[in-house]
Amino acid sequence: MKKLIVLSLLTTIFLSAQNKRFTYEYSYIMYSTNMTGAQKELVVLDVSPNGSIFYSLNKFKSDSLQHAELQKMANSSSDIINVKETYKGKILYTISKSYPKFETFLHTKVGTDPYKVLDNRKPDWTISSEKQNIENFEVQKAVTNLFGRKWTAWFATDLPIPDGPYKFQGLPGLIVKIEDEKQTHSFILKGIGAYVDIHKLELEEKNNYFKEVTIDYPKYKKLYLEQLSDPTKSLRQLVSRSNVNVKIMGADGNEIKLSEVLRQRQLKSVEDRKKNNNPLELDLLK
Repeated sequence: MKKLIVLSLLTTIFLSAQNKRFTYEYSYIMYSTNMTGAQKELVVLDVSPNGSIFYSLNKFKSDSLQHAELQKMANSSSDIINVKETYKGKILYTISKSYPKFETFLHTKVGTDPYKVLDNRKPDWTISSEKQNIENFEVQKAVTNLFGRKWTAWFATDLPIPDGPYKFQGLPGLIVKIEDEKQTHSFILKGIGAYVDIHKLELEEKNNYFKEVTIDYPKYKKLYLEQLSDPTKSLRQLVSRSNVNVKIMGADGNEIKLSEVLRQRQLKSVEDRKKNNNPLELDLLK
């Protein structure tokens, strides 16, 4: 019965030509040594008849500025790639889902290499009769175990879209709020509006020096863990295999020597591994 309901909702989406943007507030605690220091970031779920794209709003603005900078350098016939790191948020990835099968892809980088990661894991929801009001929507409770965590979601049948933030989907209504059992990762809907097609993934592709490589989740997990143990490997490989003069600029506009970047990255990785043991996908570390 649940599958029939979801298919009916998908038909409703396909009949609507209007694109919708759902803005969420993502609250997260990444560091186990500071469980009270929650950070917040605005993320968006752009829904169209063909699928959805989930990403950080600030990261998109940063990517747009970076693309403009790359275009300017291309027009000047320079052989130097000037890389500026201005984005300070944690959401560096994009999630895309294609309707109606809900194929889910993580668009991310391991080191400097861009990947398109197919993730076939789907939430297996248990829907409760419990209801409440969240952000002026009457919502219903559902729970699932996914990514090494137990999640509680609240979905609104008044918003007949079986989708949600991040990789969450498959309920008979849009997910208005979802959080893990320990309340260290949560998404809550803050705004709804229309949007013009912004070609988010195309923009990322233009900004990437190398094209995305499509891999499955087990391969991604292997690469991710390898990157944790040797965080400078991909940057060293990028420099060695490239004929381009890579010039790395800090947020203050001053050039940073590659040797210093490698040293800082190694030190930062060691420090992060001590503290950053609470990613959203907890099972990624196991």
